[in-house]
Amino acid sequence: MILAIDTSTQWLSLALYDTENEVFPFEKTWRSTRRHTIELAPAVAEILHAGGITANDLQAIAIATGPGSFTSLRIGLAFAKGMALANHAALVGVPSLDILAFSIPPAAMPLICVLQAGRNKLAACRYQYEEGWTSHSQIFVTSPQQLSEEIETDTLICGEMNAEERRLVGRKWKKAHVYPPSLSVRRASYLAEIAAQKLAAGQEDDPMTLAPIYLHTADPIPNLD
Repeated sequence: MILAIDTSTQWLSLALYDTENEVFPFEKTWRSTRRHTIELAPAVAEILHAGGITANDLQAIAIATGPGSFTSLRIGLAFAKGMALANHAALVGVPSLDILAFSIPPAAMPLICVLQAGRNKLAACRYQYEEGWTSHSQIFVTSPQQLSEEIETDTLICGEMNAEERRLVGRKWKKAHVYPPSLSVRRASYLAEIAAQKLAAGQEDDPMTLAPIYLHTADPIPNLD
């Protein structure tokens, strides 16, 4: 069993992955506005109970490493590290935007994944499909208007945006192909699948050294939670 935890932004997602049978006994994604500290532990207890297991049965903990809110990431990573150490489980960190990219079917055109970065900004990363979506840029901070202006070729865009941000990004409707909200959610089930692949390749992280990806910009990004 792999427990996957994503606390990158106001949206919190958990999944329990039975790797032997390749099924998800339980998954939950919800908007935990400013309540990550209060809601995370009870939700994990709920998901373990629903799966009929205890924390000792976990093979690994998968954790989204950001970018995102400083406090949200810190809460999730501290919780995941504690569970991994206490239950002798492996720890696997996955960048949050890679989780979004993993959910997108193969395509010839490039992909940009985004999430909320505060102050009407988006954190973004560019991807190309090469036997899987591979990042082709550093993570960068942009505005919806700027992102739209920089799209010059057919490009898929996926991620956490409100209605106005979607409108602004999609102004170049002949070039910007914006995924609908239902296909733009960071689901912990995808995080769990990525972690399973990493574990199969012998890749896991050291709980002592795994650190979140924080964004460094001229204007500090406020906590979203």
